[in-house]
Amino acid sequence: MEDETNQIMTQPSFSVTRWPGAVAATESDIQKRLQDESLRAYRWANAPHDKYSAHLHSYAKVIYVVSGSITFGLPDTGGQIRLDPGDKLDLPAGVTHDAEVGPQGVVCLEAHR
Repeated sequence: MEDETNQIMTQPSFSVTRWPGAVAATESDIQKRLQDESLRAYRWANAPHDKYSAHLHSYAKVIYVVSGSITFGLPDTGGQIRLDPGDKLDLPAGVTHDAEVGPQGVVCLEAHR
């Protein structure tokens, strides 16, 4: 994994792109980026400290954090990464992952490839 101060980080099987600049991302900003990638997203939210046990999907996911935070883990490798507002997760199909929501809850926009 690259140093977390870099713009793009990669772990085996997923990548994270940090929101650039000092100005916080808005939901409209994120929607624009998704549209630029021809992706249609839906919105979801979870309460503080909610957990998702290890699972996988048959499709690739793109997730942007709108507010709050969430930490995704790769149980097979022990890797994990925290996402904050504006951060983007690209998760390929078939990758086993888990997640834990941060102390303020989380709101995300998610699209499938």
